[in-house]
Amino acid sequence: MFADEVVRRLAPRDDVDLTAYAVTWRGRGRLRSVVPPGVAVVERPMAARPLHELWRRSDHPRIDRWIGRHDVVWGPNYVVPPTAAASLASVHDLTTLHYPEMADGFTLAYPDLVRRAVARGAWIHTDSDFVRGEVIDHFGVDPDRVLTVHLGARAAAPPPPGAPRPERVPDGPYVLALGTVEPRKDLPTLVAAFDALAAADPDLRLVVAGADGWGADALTAAVAAARHRDRVVRLGRVDEAVRAALLAGAAAYAFPSRYEGFGLPPLEAMGAGVPVVATRAGSLPEVCRDGADLVPVGDADALAAALGRVLGDAGHRDALVARGRAVAAGYDWDDTAAGIAALLARVAASAT
Repeated sequence: MFADEVVRRLAPRDDVDLTAYAVTWRGRGRLRSVVPPGVAVVERPMAARPLHELWRRSDHPRIDRWIGRHDVVWGPNYVVPPTAAASLASVHDLTTLHYPEMADGFTLAYPDLVRRAVARGAWIHTDSDFVRGEVIDHFGVDPDRVLTVHLGARAAAPPPPGAPRPERVPDGPYVLALGTVEPRKDLPTLVAAFDALAAADPDLRLVVAGADGWGADALTAAVAAARHRDRVVRLGRVDEAVRAALLAGAAAYAFPSRYEGFGLPPLEAMGAGVPVVATRAGSLPEVCRDGADLVPVGDADALAAALGRVLGDAGHRDALVARGRAVAAGYDWDDTAAGIAALLARVAASAT
């Protein structure tokens, strides 16, 4: 999402000339179909796994042999290859350092690739000041070469007036969680919190929408152990129309993450006018500010109490929704693209 949102906004600018490249063998031949008009495309195939292994250990081969000479080479997803040009890597979080058990073999290489890029003099972009501090501490980067440009937030379009309710969207009040089911999202703690709330509200349900990632068995086990398991609804992957309808109908949005480098899902919910309860994990206090009720990581009792207040106190809920809308409105993808453009110009100037 990040690269797509930014590139679509950079493409029409007069001060940036973009060339798109993709270090992927599986996706070879598809790049031209996804980049916007005005972006040049390098169509020479590159195999990611062997190149990443080489780049973890050396500064060869340089990407220039495939893409030619440029002022700046930007890696929008952690990996910026060796190059004779100035370089910039976008580092979105340090999950693989903090929670290697939550990463796969491919992403486990990211810290080594970032470390080598830093040693070559690469600049680093981060989505939050929280991650900026982590990058400086973990990789020993010159703070002047690590800059934050926040992401934008795109509120889900509300269903048109009179549109039928999708069959997969339940009637009645529900707490909503959206996103891929994975350990970092700590959905078992949300199930425990919901189980405590459900005893006092026989109509309340918990709706979890998102594809099963690795580690989904923990959620399955938590649901099986819950007293009110029959009111936990798992929808799996949903399309944009159902996603928007789920947000429009939610009584509250829960985001019990154990670690975040930014936090787009709660911002999306806040922009849709849904009261949000999230954890104080990683960047979430910085990003959500006072637009969400924040609780300690892994504390099911605190999560249940915060959700109960949102559901039961209309005055608090209305105030939280108003603050959430105001916070979400401050994150705009146009601003993100402008910030990246300015950062690219700064990186290019540093090499002259």
